[in-house]
Amino acid sequence: MVGAQGLGCMGISEFYGATDGGESKATLEQALELGITMFDTADMYGVGGNEEFLAPFIAANRDRIVIATKFGYTRTPETPDDWRIDNRPEFIRAAMDRSLKRLGVDVIDLYYMHRRTATVPLGESVGAMAELVRTGKVKWLGLSAVTAAELREAQEIHPIAALQSEWSIFSRDIEAEVAPTAAELGVTIVPYSPLGRGMLTGAAFTSLITEGDARLNFPRFSAENRV
Repeated sequence: MVGAQGLGCMGISEFYGATDGGESKATLEQALELGITMFDTADMYGVGGNEEFLAPFIAANRDRIVIATKFGYTRTPETPDDWRIDNRPEFIRAAMDRSLKRLGVDVIDLYYMHRRTATVPLGESVGAMAELVRTGKVKWLGLSAVTAAELREAQEIHPIAALQSEWSIFSRDIEAEVAPTAAELGVTIVPYSPLGRGMLTGAAFTSLITEGDARLNFPRFSAENRV
């Protein structure tokens, strides 16, 4: 069981402007104090740096939290602009070992396929993920941003615990087919960016969004759409 709210940790490392390590650490600790027990990261956030940043916090609170991370993107510290997606079994196994090392854990609670590429059969990818469960490196499997048909196919290969997709009043595509399919299959939906990437906090209209912030590339944050 986890709290109804989780904490997405992507912004700790990049994408949403300048970061502050001390403030980020305080945010993690306050979130846990307020009852948030699921912390979500990915190997591509900060090209591995996000997982490394979380490691001390995880070590201090391992018995109190659920840690979720993801694989799929091929970007590395040496190739930060490489946004290719790799779902091959050998890549998945190597990515898992790297995440375990960076996070400083023996097992990852929830392991997501961050994005899917159709160049690799879903059966091969989910089959490799299932093997990680059998070997004890992962407890539960998740998918991110897949279609209803892909979710159904994956569920037939191995139980899928969670589906992570963008879902807010700005992004409602999953309501047509994906959410009903998840409900039918008993798959938990974990909405990412439920506050519209900050739009619903009011921060989107302040100087917090500065040059270099990835949100400036989203149409909803353009000047004409914020009127």
